[in-house]
Amino acid sequence: MTRSIVVGLDGTVQAKAAADWAAEEALLRRTGVHLVYAREPVSEVVLSFMPRGDEDAWAEEMMARTAAGLLERHPGLSVTTRLLPAGPVPGLVAAAGEGELLVLGSRALGSVAGHLLGSVGLTVAGTVERPVVLVRAVGGATGSRGPVVVGADVRQPVDAVLGFAFEEAARRDSRVHVVYAEQLPLFAGPGPAMVPDIRLAVAPEIERSLGDVLEPWRAKYPDVEAAARVVVGSAGLALVEAAGDAALVVVGRRTGRSALGGHIGSAAHAVLHHSPVPVALVPHS
Repeated sequence: MTRSIVVGLDGTVQAKAAADWAAEEALLRRTGVHLVYAREPVSEVVLSFMPRGDEDAWAEEMMARTAAGLLERHPGLSVTTRLLPAGPVPGLVAAAGEGELLVLGSRALGSVAGHLLGSVGLTVAGTVERPVVLVRAVGGATGSRGPVVVGADVRQPVDAVLGFAFEEAARRDSRVHVVYAEQLPLFAGPGPAMVPDIRLAVAPEIERSLGDVLEPWRAKYPDVEAAARVVVGSAGLALVEAAGDAALVVVGRRTGRSALGGHIGSAAHAVLHHSPVPVALVPHS
């Protein structure tokens, strides 16, 4: 059975934007959309004042309303709904494992809405084995033909990240813009004229490495135009700047878990909170 795109709903405008993006993506992938709602854990004391059935009824109605809106805009799209019995983190992680990717809503500039993007949302995004896409509630059409911007570090495994980016660009008849940011040591910053600007020596070597990394993907996707750029400074800032006219930003996340659970790198964290366009967080080894 073809896997659907899983969307976590919580009744916010951000979650609605996530559902709209997922519907457009599902059409590109020729799959369906699976809308889910994960219950918040509630103590027995609270349940004595607010029956669980009230939340369930609200969630079922909210998911049905969202599904009806998607079907109205995209007749023929397969849309299913499910109320998850577990809490938000285990529920969304389990649901994501049954889909092609998980899509959540996101509010810009680091603020959050609902329970999907606070610590819960970041925990889920840093834990699931599937790619996670975070979507802003902003104006403008979804499915933009802008480039797919991808952050690539030639010192890390990037095949999963680049593969996702090239596939997305091919689906959109778009192009790939690879950004690599070199964070120079403190002594290499602005200083006396006698301190050499090592950027002149570093950038060409990195560009050659990027070219080698991109070569097999250019061969696999000959119709996808791909360009690479080396910048000096913060990877997060460089990717946020490049996201201005992009359709999607793709960043990687290591799958190895720390003692504290899932981990999202500093660059990915910055992009997730500040990118004006959808961000795909792709796990890699």
